[in-house]
Amino acid sequence: MGAGRVAIVGGSIAGCAAALAMTRAGAGEVVVFERATGRLHDRGIGLAVHKDRYAELEAAGYTDADMPWVRLTRRTWITREGGGHAGRVLGAVPFPFRSYAWGPLWNALRARMPESVAYVQGAAVERVVPGPDAAVLRFADGREERFDLVIGADGYRSVVRAATRTPAAPGYAGYLAWRGAVPGELLPGPRTAWPEGEAATVTFPGGHMIAYRIPGPRGAGISANWVFYTAPPPSAAAALKDPTSLPPGAVTEELTAHHAGIVDRHFPPYWQDFVRATPRASTAVQPLYDLAVPHYGQGRLVLVGDAASVARPHMGGGAVKALQDVVVLERSLRSAGSWQEGVRAYDAERSPSGRAVVDLARRLGHAQVEATPDWPAMDERTVETWWREVSDGERGFGGHALDRAAR
Repeated sequence: MGAGRVAIVGGSIAGCAAALAMTRAGAGEVVVFERATGRLHDRGIGLAVHKDRYAELEAAGYTDADMPWVRLTRRTWITREGGGHAGRVLGAVPFPFRSYAWGPLWNALRARMPESVAYVQGAAVERVVPGPDAAVLRFADGREERFDLVIGADGYRSVVRAATRTPAAPGYAGYLAWRGAVPGELLPGPRTAWPEGEAATVTFPGGHMIAYRIPGPRGAGISANWVFYTAPPPSAAAALKDPTSLPPGAVTEELTAHHAGIVDRHFPPYWQDFVRATPRASTAVQPLYDLAVPHYGQGRLVLVGDAASVARPHMGGGAVKALQDVVVLERSLRSAGSWQEGVRAYDAERSPSGRAVVDLARRLGHAQVEATPDWPAMDERTVETWWREVSDGERGFGGHALDRAAR
């Protein structure tokens, strides 16, 4: 490790954390190659971390209380039928999570990277060529670089995964996630309509929307993150089967109208106002995919985060999954006598965990989108019973504990 060169393809949350892990593990040189050229710290997408998983990551040195966050305490399910301005609460369960905004969390992890790490933006890796003693990166500009280990942190369309001996492509789940963020000053009133600490789930036939507060831009103030799940209109479905996304500004009028129509028909007035307060420029659409790779590491290639397994967001552990990957990778390489030994140990621990996460997310998606219950007929007791069954008693919801993730 001391004389080794490590390349990390992808410089988002998983990539920054992987760079920190590799320097701690003793790599001689670490280089991060990020395709994007823009300002990553401005991204406002929300994410949540279960408090128990946070404690593990804090103990491992990857998170701390200085990273801007918002406390969440319970999750409610809401229907328009039989309710007033903010709808009728069907039931609630404990929701012990910390919410973050993607940009401030990325910025905090980026700041932790030692100055010795080279972070190169605008570097498009087009191909990875593995070999027995090294792996070669080929860039869009024609140059090549050789590394002792290449870590794929390049998301669900990973070029590093494509270079493994068992490449796999994500499979389309059949529905979409509309995402948006409402600035704190645009949140509708009254404040009592949406209590502090609540992750509100607005239900409708064939889907739901979950909303929760997150830190505002650059970690200052408060914004609100929402994710709306349902199937697209049939005329739009065919174009979404290959891995893709529609970032802000690229969402079609057809998808915008489909989303707005469901909000108009099924949302309580408060939540209609909430969605309409979202700036159009901050609304994106994410088709959902599933992928569980057979191996997280092979030879000189390692996968972390969504490059390794793609799980639907319902299980509340996407960021946790990526950060746990790098914690285990650091530990595996620290204790190994060779690159190969470290990669094998990492693969053995994380591959089963990745499959378990994808399986749970599929089950949660089926219950909350593909085969929704008769939401208005539910009450506190039936919500609690239903949630316990579909979440498998919340085992793995928010991410498995590190000491039993591979079981």
